[in-house]
Amino acid sequence: MWQFEGRQVPKIQTALPGPKARALLDRDEKYMSPSYTRIYPLVCARGSGAVIEDVDGNLFLDFTAGIAVTATGHCHPKVVAAIQDQAAKLLHMSGTDFYYEPQIDLAQKLAELAPGSKPKRVFFTNSGAEALEAGLKLARWHTHRSRAIAFFGAFHGRTYGAMSLSGSKLVHRRGFSPLVPDIHHVAFPRGCQTCATEHSVCTCVKQIEDTVFKRVAPPEEVAAIFVEPIQGEGGYHVPAAGFLPALRALCDKYGMLLVADEVQTGMGRTGKMFAVQHWNVEPDILCLAKGIASGMPLGAIVARGDVMDWPPGSHASTFGGNPVSCRAALATIDLLQSEYIANAAERGEQLRTGLRKLREDFPFITDVRGLGLMTAMDLGKSESDPSPNPELRDAVIQNAFRRGLLLLGCGESAIRFCPPLCITAHQVDAALAILREVLAVRA
Repeated sequence: MWQFEGRQVPKIQTALPGPKARALLDRDEKYMSPSYTRIYPLVCARGSGAVIEDVDGNLFLDFTAGIAVTATGHCHPKVVAAIQDQAAKLLHMSGTDFYYEPQIDLAQKLAELAPGSKPKRVFFTNSGAEALEAGLKLARWHTHRSRAIAFFGAFHGRTYGAMSLSGSKLVHRRGFSPLVPDIHHVAFPRGCQTCATEHSVCTCVKQIEDTVFKRVAPPEEVAAIFVEPIQGEGGYHVPAAGFLPALRALCDKYGMLLVADEVQTGMGRTGKMFAVQHWNVEPDILCLAKGIASGMPLGAIVARGDVMDWPPGSHASTFGGNPVSCRAALATIDLLQSEYIANAAERGEQLRTGLRKLREDFPFITDVRGLGLMTAMDLGKSESDPSPNPELRDAVIQNAFRRGLLLLGCGESAIRFCPPLCITAHQVDAALAILREVLAVRA
């Protein structure tokens, strides 16, 4: 197992990109789809924990986790061992048509972990977008209703059903119509004061009854409400305490399903196994992917047993629940439960405390928010003009990369911090120090 022992991280020893990276970037430009959204010229060679080495030997501190995927860190020895062991036994046999133990083991584990006491069933996919597609199909099948409600700012994926549920950016939709019909969008709460407690009336949910149900979507035709417990690509927005409980009550009132998209929020990232557990809410369908298998392709929906009532052949996946990915997921869950969920909660508090201290010195930081290691920092134009400043956000991300810190953006002008859940206190401090250097240049 490759280690970084005794090596300073970050360590940038070439111009970026270096010569080997530049050669690969030239080939990439020639052969790869232009639809990919690369934001800086990082050509990865190896990874360990929260560290990435590029092809020229430069070392980076990774606060992206491969877009919130490598939950236990890059190449955790226990995950790698599980993958290697399973790869020598059985690579594929398709759980759609046959049986194998790792898939059954993982289904049982997820069903038992999912919030709520009611029995659960699991359907496996390859990705988060596929999990949302499966959730939409199942909701329509079970309820015999066609419509769905989703939120502005949400990102659920780029396949047609998931794209139709999304309401994040025009680039995801432009030129791809017609989309899946009968999906209606409403505002996601951002700083709503009327749903600050679980017992107050939530106007963010009341708008659905007062506008959508009265004007465009009869409630008896709505199959489900799809929601990210914390919006991801939309800006890492955490709703007030009363929002999700009110949404659950609304679904119960009208016989609709509540579908929680925990593709990014799930698997320990917020300091609990699933983000809905912060609000004691039980969804009818839970969509998972990203961190579930520490980098192996895997997604799932976990639904109440009485909801997952579709018949054989109504939905399937050739590779979903691949035995190697399932073994990686089982190893991942063991590590999350034993140490990394608790670490995510602790390091997240440390990170937000540090970012708030930066805000005292750099007033163009307009907000710091998040739960666990799902944290965001908004950048505005100035202390007197807090309007979004995406140009500054992008410049900070680029300059952080040049200093060896990997970051991503989200929302209008936010920097997101989603490192592997194994991140250490020292690494959080190192990232904050680099960020201070970058912000000081822009001040």
